[in-house]
Amino acid sequence: MQLAIARADVALNPAVFHGMPVASEFALNRLIHVPTDLCLRNPVLSGDRATAQQDVIEFENMVIRPPAVAGQFYPGNPDCLQKQVSDLLASITTPIKGIPKALIAPHAGYLYSGVVAAAAFATLRNSVQTAITRVVLIGPAHYARVCGIAAPTVDAFETPLGRVPVDAEALSGIADLPFVIRADAPHSPEHALEVELPFLQTLLSSFQVMPLLVGDVTPQEIAQVLRRLWGGPETLIVVSSDLSHYHDYETARRMDAATAAAIERGDWASLGPNQACGCQAVAGLLLEAGRHGLKARRLSLCNSGDTEGSRDRVVGYGAWLFTQSAPQS
Repeated sequence: MQLAIARADVALNPAVFHGMPVASEFALNRLIHVPTDLCLRNPVLSGDRATAQQDVIEFENMVIRPPAVAGQFYPGNPDCLQKQVSDLLASITTPIKGIPKALIAPHAGYLYSGVVAAAAFATLRNSVQTAITRVVLIGPAHYARVCGIAAPTVDAFETPLGRVPVDAEALSGIADLPFVIRADAPHSPEHALEVELPFLQTLLSSFQVMPLLVGDVTPQEIAQVLRRLWGGPETLIVVSSDLSHYHDYETARRMDAATAAAIERGDWASLGPNQACGCQAVAGLLLEAGRHGLKARRLSLCNSGDTEGSRDRVVGYGAWLFTQSAPQS
């Protein structure tokens, strides 16, 4: 019931949707510490496949997580969505060297942060050569208080561009970690992971996804998960996060510049919810990337005052790339 109320708050708040939303008032004003009694741990769940029944569908013996924000954060029509994503990617012309291993990308409506997200995902244009077939997609839970990291039990995530299968075998490799739970309820209304999928569907010919929503968990625990899922060239890690929220334009620019500098020097300990809504996931990535000798390269940095909307209360967006060396032949 609480999830349904949260979802209705997002849908009905006129300050949220101006064609495409920057992000939900509910999610961003009360970010990280969502005022709900829903705290999902294994003892709370009923059965191994705890699911909000109204938010999943069954099709040909598959359990599908349908799109929650199609027509809101991005176009619901497949042709319109494909055109918008293709146009956003075509606007990125800077060539990138190296094989992408991890990306940080924003998750607001495409009208606001789409061009920044495109800067991250455009690095995958040569993904045929890099043979990416698995994507670890991790970001903050905005609508439910999650005690740990929530992995879904559904078989696939769906967008207007089609279905993406969930890599259940890979997720089973982290199931023994005490802070990893199996729950679909936090995923059902969540936009942070969903909005990244159309970019991946456009650029990767075939892939499986490992969707993870972060709640009350430490960067070290996130790094432990990423260590198990790191894999080789077949695995891409995508961290979904916006930056500062609802400051005036100049304040946001100063804050986001400092956050960008911290990300680029690997200073994970300086990141908190005031710097980025996905601060824990970003920090966990920085920890694990550091173990592999990888550093973040900035691709884009701006805020909603640069793209769409007023400059009185803005949301910051950034894109970063972590590259690995090509294997020696």
